[in-house]
Amino acid sequence: MSPRIGVVTFPGSLDDQDAVRAIRLMGATPVPLWHAHDGLDGVQALVLPGGFSYGDYLRCGAIARFSPIMEQVIAAAGKGMPVLGICNGFQVLCESHLLPGALTRNERQTFVCRDQRLRVETRDTVWTSDFSRGQEISIVLKNGEGNYVADAETLARLEGEDQVVFRYLDNPNGSANDIAGITNAQGNVVGLMPHPEHNVDPLTSPSTDGSAFFTSVLGNLQALV
Repeated sequence: MSPRIGVVTFPGSLDDQDAVRAIRLMGATPVPLWHAHDGLDGVQALVLPGGFSYGDYLRCGAIARFSPIMEQVIAAAGKGMPVLGICNGFQVLCESHLLPGALTRNERQTFVCRDQRLRVETRDTVWTSDFSRGQEISIVLKNGEGNYVADAETLARLEGEDQVVFRYLDNPNGSANDIAGITNAQGNVVGLMPHPEHNVDPLTSPSTDGSAFFTSVLGNLQALV
């Protein structure tokens, strides 16, 4: 049986169905999970997708962090379950304190939508093990609040402990240290602003660099069986 990967839908999620499709194309079983669920339906990994959960009121991800399902997500992540937060999902992970720092308004105060060049800084996570350190990839980016910020101590820790996962090659948001994605210390929780679920099918994208996110987690899950 193929691994089951849950995709959480919040009110205002936009890219949940894209994530479901990407998971299916990569050979896993996608499991839709509504934000009001009180369980995770036996999934082995989780994706928090992009969009505008709760209309981005207060600030991005601030209300979604209190959705009923997030209690289960936080507990599962603490036990080692792989969790990937994409764009708004990254914002939710930061608001939930599963990842440090925060995402704020883009430095130029404009919405960015483009193919974005990234450099892979570490492959030591369950979501990036099929990449190579230093590999340059292209992933779709679309956000208005993707400016990653953190205090100096947090940035030093992320850099020193190899927790910066992706770095922009031409920073479009103003993110500190060109950071596009980070991981927790255990390497099971990863958040990034670009959208790998849009880069898995050559029919719809000039790059399939997003595939490695899903083959990485599938390989790690299958290794546990």
